[in-house]
Amino acid sequence: MHPPTISYLTNIYFETGAVNLLPDVMAQHAINRPLIVTDAGLISLGMLARLPIKDAAVFSQLQTNPSEASVLAGLKAYREGQCDGLVALGGGSPIDCAKGIALLATHPEPLDQYAFLEGGLTKITGNKPPLIAVPTTAGSGSEVGRAALITMSSGRKLAIISGHMIPSAVISDPELTVGMPPNLTAASGMDAITHCVEVYCSRKINPVADAIALDGLQRGAKTIRAATQNGSDIHARSEMLMCALEGGLGFQKGLGLIHSLSHPLGAIQKKRLHHGTLNAIFLPHVLEFNMNACPEKMDAVAHVMGQQSRERLPDACRQLISELGLPLRLGELGLTVDDVTPLAAAALEDHSTPPNPRDATQQDCLALFKAAL
Repeated sequence: MHPPTISYLTNIYFETGAVNLLPDVMAQHAINRPLIVTDAGLISLGMLARLPIKDAAVFSQLQTNPSEASVLAGLKAYREGQCDGLVALGGGSPIDCAKGIALLATHPEPLDQYAFLEGGLTKITGNKPPLIAVPTTAGSGSEVGRAALITMSSGRKLAIISGHMIPSAVISDPELTVGMPPNLTAASGMDAITHCVEVYCSRKINPVADAIALDGLQRGAKTIRAATQNGSDIHARSEMLMCALEGGLGFQKGLGLIHSLSHPLGAIQKKRLHHGTLNAIFLPHVLEFNMNACPEKMDAVAHVMGQQSRERLPDACRQLISELGLPLRLGELGLTVDDVTPLAAAALEDHSTPPNPRDATQQDCLALFKAAL
């Protein structure tokens, strides 16, 4: 059996061509007939055919920002297909959906009882079918994350958080990300970069996560332009995939207000807003908000991103976002003040708010929403 490249939180097989190891990894976890959780777009791109799996059921009825309905539909497919494990192929949405399916395969409904904000942490056990994550984007870090972000039937986007939610194994093959179009590469990449920044600046104490986050940020800042401009640059693709992975490994330390603001917007079903794009828009605004709360860490982030001082960091991020062709304002996504005003309370109560280096109020959240319009 090929040993994992990295064994940290879970076993990670990170190399070009790693997808060919999937049958062996499945055998290691006694998976004979998996449910492959993916999306229709990836199937149309031929990504499903690149998995060396002979016997599997497939579930692809999901969308950006997975919903409780998608999880329940996937659970039905898992049971009807007589599956004994899962393979999540895609970005954060298929992986998070697969985490939800794996949870409900052995834990009673309803799903929202397992949300962190509902006291669900203690209800989640390790009695779950094995899940192998195969990321095709370099952004979410969900392949090594302990959370699944699901929009519940109530309309709330909630995080289900537990060490038991981390996938059993990860196949990280840079070649699977080569087909990502430039806009998705940029948005996913900014998601990964934002994870690294927020993990590092989190008020929680975790020097190990700090070191991982800074390394990931350095890789991402150096190569996101190349990966976006030349999708076949396998070195850039590999570095961005590692940036995403390291951002996800750092989730143990928590995130911050960027994600607190993004999460409730991601629950707006009629808009289907990309999480990475939202994070990119909020990044410079939250950097300005947090600037004096952790000056030494802001200096370190600025240095890694090639800036001489932390004061230059927000504008440097705006320049990067602009160069990547991403929007700088929520208004460019069709959002108005009427859309964001009711979401300030949800942002404040989000699980990502407490680790933010500066305390925030509901009025602060509303002000940040309005500043980003």
